Amino acid sequence: MEDPGTSSKLQNGETYMDLDDLFEDLGMSSKGDKIQNGTEDSDLDDGDLIDSTAAIHDLGEDFLRTFCRKASVSFFKQYGLISHQINSYNDFIKHGIKNVFKSIGEIKVEPGYDPSKKGENEWKFASVKFGEVTLERPRFWTGEKFSADSGKEFLDLLPRHARLQNMTYSSRMKVQIHVQVYTQKLVRSDKFKTGKEQYLHKEVISEDNRDVIVGRIPVMLKSDLCWMNGVEKEDCDFDHGGYFLIKGAEKTFIAQEQTCLRRLWLSNSPTWTVAYRSIAKRKRVYIKLVETPRVEHIRGGEKVLTVYFSVTEIPIWILFFALGVSSDREVVNLIDSDTEDASIVNILVASIHDADKKCEDFRRGGKALNCLDKLIKNCRFPPEESVDDCIINYLFPSLTGFKRKARFLGYMVKCLLQAYTGRRKVDNRDDFRNKRLELAGELLERELRVHIKHAERRMVKAMQRDLYGDRSLHPIEHYLDASIITNGLSRAFSTGAWSHPYKKMERTSGVVATLRRTNPLQATADMRKTRQQVQYTGKVGDARYPHPSHWGKVCFLSTPDGENCGLVKNLAITGLVSTNVLESLVDELFDCGMEKLVDDTSTLLRGKVKVFLDGDWVGICEDSISFVAELRSKRRRQEVPHQVEIKRDEQNGEVRVFSDAGRILRPLLVVENLRKIKALKGGDFTFQFLLENGIIELIGAEEEEDCRTAWGIKYLLMENEGKSYTHCELDMSFLLGLSCGIIPFANHDHARRVLYQSEKHSQQAIGFSTTNPNIRVDTLTHQLYYPQRPLFRTMLSDCLGKPGYSLSQNGILPRPEYFNGQCAIVAVNVHLGYNQEDSLVMNRASLERGMFRSEHMRSYKAEVDNKEALGKKAKFEDAVNFGKTQSKIGRVDSLDDDGFPFIGANLQNGDIVIGRCAESGADHSIKLKHTERGMVQKVVLSANDDGKNFAVVSLRQVRSPCLGDKFSSMHGQKGVLGFLESQENFPFTIQGIVPDIVINPHAFPSRQTPGQLLEAALGKGIACGGSQRYATPFSALSVDAITDQLHRAGFSRWGNERVYNGRTGEMIRSLVFMGPTFYQRLTHMAEDKVKFRNTGPVHPLTRQPVADRKRFGGIKFGEMERDCLIAHGAAANLHERLFTLSDSSQMHVCQKCKNIANVIQRPVPGGRKIRGPYCRFCESVEDIVRVNVPYGAKLLCQELFSMGISLKFETELC
Repeated sequence: MEDPGTSSKLQNGETYMDLDDLFEDLGMSSKGDKIQNGTEDSDLDDGDLIDSTAAIHDLGEDFLRTFCRKASVSFFKQYGLISHQINSYNDFIKHGIKNVFKSIGEIKVEPGYDPSKKGENEWKFASVKFGEVTLERPRFWTGEKFSADSGKEFLDLLPRHARLQNMTYSSRMKVQIHVQVYTQKLVRSDKFKTGKEQYLHKEVISEDNRDVIVGRIPVMLKSDLCWMNGVEKEDCDFDHGGYFLIKGAEKTFIAQEQTCLRRLWLSNSPTWTVAYRSIAKRKRVYIKLVETPRVEHIRGGEKVLTVYFSVTEIPIWILFFALGVSSDREVVNLIDSDTEDASIVNILVASIHDADKKCEDFRRGGKALNCLDKLIKNCRFPPEESVDDCIINYLFPSLTGFKRKARFLGYMVKCLLQAYTGRRKVDNRDDFRNKRLELAGELLERELRVHIKHAERRMVKAMQRDLYGDRSLHPIEHYLDASIITNGLSRAFSTGAWSHPYKKMERTSGVVATLRRTNPLQATADMRKTRQQVQYTGKVGDARYPHPSHWGKVCFLSTPDGENCGLVKNLAITGLVSTNVLESLVDELFDCGMEKLVDDTSTLLRGKVKVFLDGDWVGICEDSISFVAELRSKRRRQEVPHQVEIKRDEQNGEVRVFSDAGRILRPLLVVENLRKIKALKGGDFTFQFLLENGIIELIGAEEEEDCRTAWGIKYLLMENEGKSYTHCELDMSFLLGLSCGIIPFANHDHARRVLYQSEKHSQQAIGFSTTNPNIRVDTLTHQLYYPQRPLFRTMLSDCLGKPGYSLSQNGILPRPEYFNGQCAIVAVNVHLGYNQEDSLVMNRASLERGMFRSEHMRSYKAEVDNKEALGKKAKFEDAVNFGKTQSKIGRVDSLDDDGFPFIGANLQNGDIVIGRCAESGADHSIKLKHTERGMVQKVVLSANDDGKNFAVVSLRQVRSPCLGDKFSSMHGQKGVLGFLESQENFPFTIQGIVPDIVINPHAFPSRQTPGQLLEAALGKGIACGGSQRYATPFSALSVDAITDQLHRAGFSRWGNERVYNGRTGEMIRSLVFMGPTFYQRLTHMAEDKVKFRNTGPVHPLTRQPVADRKRFGGIKFGEMERDCLIAHGAAANLHERLFTLSDSSQMHVCQKCKNIANVIQRPVPGGRKIRGPYCRFCESVEDIVRVNVPYGAKLLCQELFSMGISLKFETELC
């Protein structure tokens, strides 16, 4: 481990760990020195590169390990675990929202052209323009009455208010809107001066400029708009923000994996295609190799190149000539492909013939352009612009100049031909370099645009009515309905149906999820999820498998099992998601030696390296190695933002630079700058400081292919000759996600068990979900009474720790909220056969002392209408109010007069929790369902923003573990409690230690989880005062170190102990393995699952017992259970289950005609009427028998009868 010296430095240097201090005051001497040293050092390395390996060996392994740990701590201190959600949202409110309004442009409102309403004047037009957008912090309007009393019209809306009042935590959007009303006239003009005979003259009638509130937008907690951002006293210590409050429910975004549209896409199925995929449909360009009918005199010329652009398909040669290329030779030079290769030559020749066939003489001036014009005009929806404008605006719009566009087209053809001849790989859609994660920013932008368009359509329709005749326009807010945007966004969040990325009218599900709060680990893990949308769950190819590019960015273990396996993933622990880099990087690229792309088609570029920025060709450079090296050193010196990704593709002669949002980055140590850390002298530093000095840099999926990364400090020092590392991992366990990285010895366990623990058990473990339960009302929460932290530690739990406690040797207390459970003494043994098949035997005395005891809280909610809000509209005889009335449906003994139970009332099932009654006397009370009970913890009265008053009553129950409750260790070894044994009957050791839990030895061999045994052995060593405490996956101690530690403490090397039989006191022959293991109590408890019934409610139609445990329903006896009873030959039992206890009934059958005889009332001679079975077919009462049938069969018979199908019943005596 570390020497005690470092810890004291850390404690002394604690004051420098705060980021804000660093930014405010860089003049503090220690920091100042460091920064100067850093700069001096960088001057050195420009001059002559010192042998970095020697410098690393000088620093020594221990020093580097300590440095890595401190760097990781500073990383989590700066970024936290859900920075990607918050950064993306902040980017949206700063820039994204402005882009949405900017992209809408000017809205022209034309008149309705209805001649009957025209009047004497000209037609009136209107134009609407959006200007600046401002967002205010969340506030709510108090209403006229309240503001008249107190003088405050608005109050700050805090997250805790929104939770308690079931309101949406949102801020108002103000937009500056410019409205102009004008008429248009055709005015004649002097053709010599203007070049036109007549032009449209605008005559402005009125103009208006004002700020309008256009709707409310939900606010993410802890973002820049939120009140909780930077507050000293937070609501809850475990709350990191990153979610929204919609009508009181906590909703979070699941990052959506989408293919990256910023790069060319090569594919070979169904045909060979290269695609330039812009976000706008009109701007997409596809070049395909198409089969054509064979031409006789050209052999093998079946494949030709065709361009699919905007709306039409064009032979490629025609497009090249339309872009101003002058000869075939130039086209071939632009394509710059290998003309020695016969297959390429054949394709090019065939393409020329194809162009000749479609448009003769296309090489003559302007012919190709006319041909293109004709093709574009003949399509179904021709664009309004001229053909030149079409090319300028829609064909590669980011490149200016026709010749540059021709050059890019040539590059696309070259890529396609190279792929076709096998010299370039086809793009893999599962590779992370071809993917982007869509987070709050992109998703909200998309959804907001849809609703603004909707509001705009409604506005245009409403304005048209007032543009007729003599009417005047109202102010713009009269037409722009703000509730469309507000309600649209809140509906999208509530239902989770989000607008589809590229299909206009469709919606997708699975974008928004409700935050689950069983424990803090589950809440954090929910916000780190990513999801890949798949059309059909069957054919996804390799999408479910881990891909090498997941390394360090996405956890390869934590994924749910079942239909979403491999599609829903979790970010790895150091994964960051990039946001848009706003500053233009082109100037920096020119500084590094890039040349401009010339706007002609004659210059040859063979041998030059192409430079792409976000998929657009921005220039060329001679020497890619020096260009990339210079650019990277600029990034390490902070001259280029550190989120920029630089990839040098030597094989294809390209350099690709990316600065767009949604790439996953991760921090790596830069080996050549490691010697700079000498200057830090073991003091403290922030992560930003390491980034600025180039000691650590953020690497993306594509750039990682250029790095040679050591797996850890150990591998750096073991370096062989001829293999020099460029980067180094901070720690091996950072490959894993949050819930995997805290599992001890995860690398010793079977992968499936680790998956179970990380995805299922760790997220169902009862812990301490929040530190503010008194100001929250959740439907269902559990709290463990005495949560503990485990004895072992992992690198990850240390880095997430709260610095500043001097409790352990390096001043870090592992953050307790991610471990939810208790340390129990576990013996591996059989105990009277009560722990077979994964059940556990527990010590009753331990449970009575409070082990695994938890509190279970459930809330019941009821709404009533608010009289003041409704005004005079309500019918008063039917108004529902809270109050106590003698109820027919349940007991009201515990209710006070206001209809609510008193605090501490003990309610059983059948009691009424909230009393409500209508004025007419109807009872609307809420009753406790079957199997629900508890003590009243709190009663909350509140009102939401829809004008409804509501009440919430919380009941609590204390639950000590009972038979059938589910437990699990941290290695996916789940088991239910099978027997509670008294302490005196348990085996005990010489020291008098009695185990809390006894687990069966058969649980280990087939499950392959030796990690649990190692954890127990290590825990035993730690409990005896050992100093080896780390159980980090991949870099944990060897088995020998653990056994030695046990041996030094005076125990058997292998953890076995001599035990004595508790019943007889005799020594047991065999040794028993025993040690402290971390166990979790899961939310599945027998009390919530128990189901029993003899007779009870039945369904009114079929008269069979209802389903559902809460409604006291029956238990389903299905097909397979029936088969079992048939196999047993237990006919009477079967008859009882399916008939007597379900829906037995009787009916009458006429034996003559074999039809149903109904019971009717009929007259008989003598004037009397008698009631009895009577056959309507035979018109007689003879030969009618009574039979037993299930009611369902009788119902079916009558339903068929109503369709005109009659059933005959054969009867016989039995």
